[in-house]
Amino acid sequence: MRTRKLGSQGLEVPAIGLGCMGMTIQYGELDDEESKATINHSLDIGGSLLNSSDAYGKGKNESLIGEAIKGRRNDVILNTKFGNVTNPDGTGGTNGRPEYVKEACEASLQRLGTDYIDIYSQHRVDTEVPIEETVGAMARLITEGKVRYIGLSEAAPETIRRAHAEAPISCVETEYSLWSRDVEAEILPTCQELGISLMPYAPLGRGFLSGTIKSADDLIEGDRRSAHPRFAAENIEENNKKVAVIEKIAEGRGFKPAQVAIAWVMAQDEMIVPIPGTKHRKYLDENVRAIDIALVDDQLKQLSEAFPAGETAGERYPAGQMKRLGL
Repeated sequence: MRTRKLGSQGLEVPAIGLGCMGMTIQYGELDDEESKATINHSLDIGGSLLNSSDAYGKGKNESLIGEAIKGRRNDVILNTKFGNVTNPDGTGGTNGRPEYVKEACEASLQRLGTDYIDIYSQHRVDTEVPIEETVGAMARLITEGKVRYIGLSEAAPETIRRAHAEAPISCVETEYSLWSRDVEAEILPTCQELGISLMPYAPLGRGFLSGTIKSADDLIEGDRRSAHPRFAAENIEENNKKVAVIEKIAEGRGFKPAQVAIAWVMAQDEMIVPIPGTKHRKYLDENVRAIDIALVDDQLKQLSEAFPAGETAGERYPAGQMKRLGL
């Protein structure tokens, strides 16, 4: 497995990580045993970077990972997140209070079955708490030996700057793919300037860019993506017109569309480390092969022109969740 730098603090990670969210949140059928087998297979082939959050399945995701890596902690680079919470009324909220940072970390350590977390990130920015206070508490966890590096997720450029001034930020996790290119305007340049890695989640557009979702009927009942505007019937039809370009390039290169989509993301900067999610060994092996694709300039141009920034049909999250991005 090839590696890339994650931030400027000396950490090297696999060039492609494993996003574990879908192992406990319904993107297709759930299968704990196959999920654990996929995690172990990833470790076997050098894919040590595992991405999680205490919000995924209300802690179940971390617990599942903890079971899977038992006895293999030295093979793993654990990245988990905190601060994306459920309010008493059932609505989504954030919590970046310093005392909660410590409390959440302790709970994650217990679920993961470890005494330290390699990369600890704030899942969503809490606008009621100065980012300096939250990051200061995260930095104290490094001093205590419970965390090695820290990151942010879905933060605005100015928030990233303020956080990095308080303590070194290694990565910013955000959605980035051919059909989600908003980060190119300010977030990616900010990270490049500060020596912070971008960690794109959903580099396959939640599976859409693989070319396997041609209509809303391709999603099983209860699939979380059904609530996402981009997966509404009328938007799927429009967005599929663009996927044909990926399919054509993939066919010409002897790869799958998903692999080409990941390769495009990786080609945008050497410090980008995508974390495509899967709970199947088969797709894990396919995703990792994206490392072997060197798209030529003409192919990169064709893909970029087919997916202009801001022109994907439908928002990337339901309206309520969109309000909590880029803060």
